[in-house]
Amino acid sequence: MGRIPTLADLGDVSGKRVLVRTDFNVPMEGEGDARVITDDFRIRAALPTINWLTERGAQVVTCSHLGRPKGQPNPKYSMDPVRARLAELAPGVELLENLRYDAGEEGNDPAFVAKLVDGIDMYVDDAFGACHRAHASIVGPPRTLPSAMGLLLQKEVEVLLGLRNEPKHPFVAVLGGSKISDKLGVVEALLRVVDSLVVGGAMCFTFLAAQGYGIGDSLWEPDQVDTCKRLLADAAAAGKAIHLPEDLVGTDASGNFATFGRSLPPGAKGFDIGPGSAAAFTDVIMDARTVFWNGPMGMFEDPRFEAGTRTVAQAMADTKAFTVVGGGDSAAALAQFRLDDEVDHVSTGGGASLELLELGDLPGLEALRGAPNA
Repeated sequence: MGRIPTLADLGDVSGKRVLVRTDFNVPMEGEGDARVITDDFRIRAALPTINWLTERGAQVVTCSHLGRPKGQPNPKYSMDPVRARLAELAPGVELLENLRYDAGEEGNDPAFVAKLVDGIDMYVDDAFGACHRAHASIVGPPRTLPSAMGLLLQKEVEVLLGLRNEPKHPFVAVLGGSKISDKLGVVEALLRVVDSLVVGGAMCFTFLAAQGYGIGDSLWEPDQVDTCKRLLADAAAAGKAIHLPEDLVGTDASGNFATFGRSLPPGAKGFDIGPGSAAAFTDVIMDARTVFWNGPMGMFEDPRFEAGTRTVAQAMADTKAFTVVGGGDSAAALAQFRLDDEVDHVSTGGGASLELLELGDLPGLEALRGAPNA
């Protein structure tokens, strides 16, 4: 893999107009002019790069997508609340309107790229959360402009490629979420480098079904049972453990809260790992030297089913291992339990972190390696 240019490779930025692709796709509440940002983490995460450039005399123009306006201007997805918060945190920094107001963004239209880079001297990609998409603002500017990865993107790449290429062992990956099909590629990639895999969330039911256990009416993927059988066999042949829940929490056939062993009776639904599983998973995490976590252990948004995810989050905070959380729902869970400052690295991109671990590259990184100054 070729070298990716960093900020220092831009040379003198004084007086230059620098376009910075950020990920300001922040959560909001309310409607219209009353919309309020509920978490400005992604805006604050871009400040080190913005400040690096402005301190050296650059004029910074930021751009981002927000939501899914489907190629049409829509006041619901206006960048105004983000612009107001950015003005407080980084006065004088511009923010363009929502990139996805133009269908050319997701369509990677050269005409939209040309409009973006008009009057711009340099480009910086600091939007790790969008780096796995070959969109105009990600892959277009590096074709013609001196370009670099920002400090946030650089840290993400160093941490995640470090996990993929040279982790300290024992290396444990903890995976949750609903579908094994969504994470099949990353499971296979991780099984090549981890010492053990911990599986919770609804995806555990497809594995349990593959082992012949009853799963009641729990969410599962019948078409992935053979895949799970193969993964279990491959792991065993390689001497690697796949840890599955030994007890579960959910609702019985009448819809009442219930605890179960590894098998669920007809009509029952599993919504979280049980306390025995949470304790066992904690032991695996505490014995590791590197831990990667992506995906909650259950439906943690419901207080009845948050205990498994909370226990794993606490183990991530307590272990002496190097801990990485792969964005998305896992990062949201950490924040909910106020443990986000207790892990070594919280990725700003769920899908991007999984794709980088799986493939070792992303369209945005490939584009930067092809920049004129690379």
